[in-house]
Amino acid sequence: MFSWVTWGTTTFVVFLAQLEDKGGAGAWPIGVSGGISIFIALLSYLKKADIAVTRIDWLFFVSAMSALPFWYITSDPLWAVVILTTVDVLGFGPTVRKAYAHPHSESVPFFAIFAVRNLLVILALEHYSVTTVLFPAVVAAACVLLVAMVTYRRRALAA
Repeated sequence: MFSWVTWGTTTFVVFLAQLEDKGGAGAWPIGVSGGISIFIALLSYLKKADIAVTRIDWLFFVSAMSALPFWYITSDPLWAVVILTTVDVLGFGPTVRKAYAHPHSESVPFFAIFAVRNLLVILALEHYSVTTVLFPAVVAAACVLLVAMVTYRRRALAA
């Protein structure tokens, strides 16, 4: 749940920054994804999907959420995206911890599709800059790394 709250919040704010930097239609999937991520966080909370919350999960969550106000202070879309991309990567912390311990608890196809979606977002952008490309590129890379780790862990546990 912590990962999804972080991802939803940062993704939606990055969407706003991309719009400000003229990302155009390529930014819209980021906005939709932010909304969907917040919805998944709500469902996760309501269904109590993962009740094993550790101190490290809290550390990642608090670190991620405490960085959010800095995007406002900068008043610059580029710095907003840099900060929010960092926050979003921190949001992967609880998911990585859980997926490493329980590699079958995460959907490899879901994160693979998420990586492809981010690559398509980059191709659809109307304006290329660090502000518009950084977030989808880093999130795509994080998804690919998560898929690789989960696949490796599943094979290691099967052996």
